[in-house]
Amino acid sequence: MPYQKGAGKSAVIALGGNALGSTPEEQLELVKHTAQNIVDMVAEGINVVVSHGNGPQVGMIESAFDYANAHDGKTPAMPLPECGAMSQGYIGYQLSQALLNELKERGIMRSSVALITQTVVDADDPAFKDPTKPVGAFLTEDEAVRLAAETGAMFKEDAGRGWRQVVASPQPQRIVEFDAVKDLMNDGYVVVCAGGGGVPVVEDASGYHGVPAVIDKDRSSAKLAAEFEADMLVILTAVEKVAINFNTPEQEEIDVMDVAQAERYIAEGQFAPGSMLPKVEACIEYVRAYPEGRALITSLESAAAGLKGETGTLIVA
Repeated sequence: MPYQKGAGKSAVIALGGNALGSTPEEQLELVKHTAQNIVDMVAEGINVVVSHGNGPQVGMIESAFDYANAHDGKTPAMPLPECGAMSQGYIGYQLSQALLNELKERGIMRSSVALITQTVVDADDPAFKDPTKPVGAFLTEDEAVRLAAETGAMFKEDAGRGWRQVVASPQPQRIVEFDAVKDLMNDGYVVVCAGGGGVPVVEDASGYHGVPAVIDKDRSSAKLAAEFEADMLVILTAVEKVAINFNTPEQEEIDVMDVAQAERYIAEGQFAPGSMLPKVEACIEYVRAYPEGRALITSLESAAAGLKGETGTLIVA
């Protein structure tokens, strides 16, 4: 099945945490299943860019360095941007490999590539004034004080369980490698990028500089999809459809909602802040920026059917 340049629709697929494991071994098995579902979309003639979360993975990497530093005093503390880049590398390697294997097995003449990507954030974003996102290992107060002095990072006590680094979660402004991602997609590659929302960087007269922060990957995916003018943004999560009155006898699944309806549900508190709310908000941002596009929230298993309009929750301008 040869690829015809410029043919087919385009979609940015944002993989939720349910698509990846918490260890390299577990993840290696799970990404095989993930790849099958993504290649189902490719087989339908869709040009796919894949983003992914990295929460457990970046925490595992930083915790390993923190643990080693605390116990031998020699291992250098690893800055969070570098931990994020490392997580992009190993998740991208496994996901890209699984996609390539699945494409070959089906005789689809396409290839996959993983690209380490940076996301520009505003140095004056209010989030930097009050970092609240805990990352990495639990430390003693003495360890936290020492690492703060060595690295300049901020640490806070976490619910009586120990001290943890806290970082900001600023809004994504721009994907630095956008042109490279677009060129690769146009040439027929299935591109894995913007892992964990991208490595957060600020830009000044001397160039780009990594900052300790965590970017919401759904918002970065929305930004990427809008800049692409992709036909669809697909956010994959643990449920097939978005619901209101969730987990009550009045629960009601939503097939389609426009921005006005979505904002009304948000005002009513229908979507949980740490769960469905950021996904719906990301979809709103995308269709506002590119009204011709459509956003879909559904499960990984239902993704191919959702793209055909058979299931999932569609958000339109």
